[in-house]
Amino acid sequence: MGLRILVTGVGGQVAFPLARSLAADGHEVWGLARLRKPEERARLEAAGIRPFAADLAEPRLGDLPRDFDQVLNFAVAKSGKWSRDLAANAEGLGLLMAHCRDSGALFHCSSTAMYAPAGVEPRAEDAPLGDHHGAMLPTYSIAKIATETVARLVARTYGMPTTIARLNVPYGDGGGWPAIHLAQIRAGAPIAVTATGPHRYNPIHDDDIAALLPRLVGAASVPATTVNWGGSEAATIEEWCAFLGELAGRPAQFSVAPFAIPSACIDPTRMHQIAGPTKVAWRDGFRRMFEASAA
Repeated sequence: MGLRILVTGVGGQVAFPLARSLAADGHEVWGLARLRKPEERARLEAAGIRPFAADLAEPRLGDLPRDFDQVLNFAVAKSGKWSRDLAANAEGLGLLMAHCRDSGALFHCSSTAMYAPAGVEPRAEDAPLGDHHGAMLPTYSIAKIATETVARLVARTYGMPTTIARLNVPYGDGGGWPAIHLAQIRAGAPIAVTATGPHRYNPIHDDDIAALLPRLVGAASVPATTVNWGGSEAATIEEWCAFLGELAGRPAQFSVAPFAIPSACIDPTRMHQIAGPTKVAWRDGFRRMFEASAA
């Protein structure tokens, strides 16, 4: 028997393919997003997802059920405006959790963008936090820290089992940061980097995101479980852009830029303990992404 699952931020790069996969597996999937255009609602319905229009900056949730089996929060605001982004991310999640406090579990997709920069050193879940993405997205890292804090507080307040998963470079056939790099390589445009490389991350394919999710949700607890969520295999921007350049037949170019972000490499030990390793090697996944972009 399928579960009743709420997916917020359902129109996004990570959430949409995940929600579509859950619906295809026979679950009753509700998709929450702003849904300002008719085609956005039609896209969800075509994928078997029940749309629910709401803006978490000013949520009106009265008609939304309160008793989902799982609430999967992928909503994110990164407008650069502090009042809006704190309201939509942190306050919005708190209000959503309060509304859905009778649900079975809350899964919050956070980000490794909240770790303090530390070169290529892998970051475990207890590593210092900081404004990692400040040069590119001024509100993003701080809002993510605030949102995790709200999630922990509300989990304790209502006894709502919660998992906080810090995502690192998601990608797939539908896009992602590496796909942006591929487009830049094809256009002959330089890829922005900091002056202190290499720039190491843990890219994770959509297939692995979907495969690991059930066990990560299953680890939900009070107090909240916090876990890194990225590929078991690390790679640098320099490595993957060189590989994409070989596939595209054009060399990758790099340029030091003030808006570039530093490395964010994770320690996947806790993720492996909870959900196991990822299976899509980054070169295989990037090749699939390249082939899909050329189709």
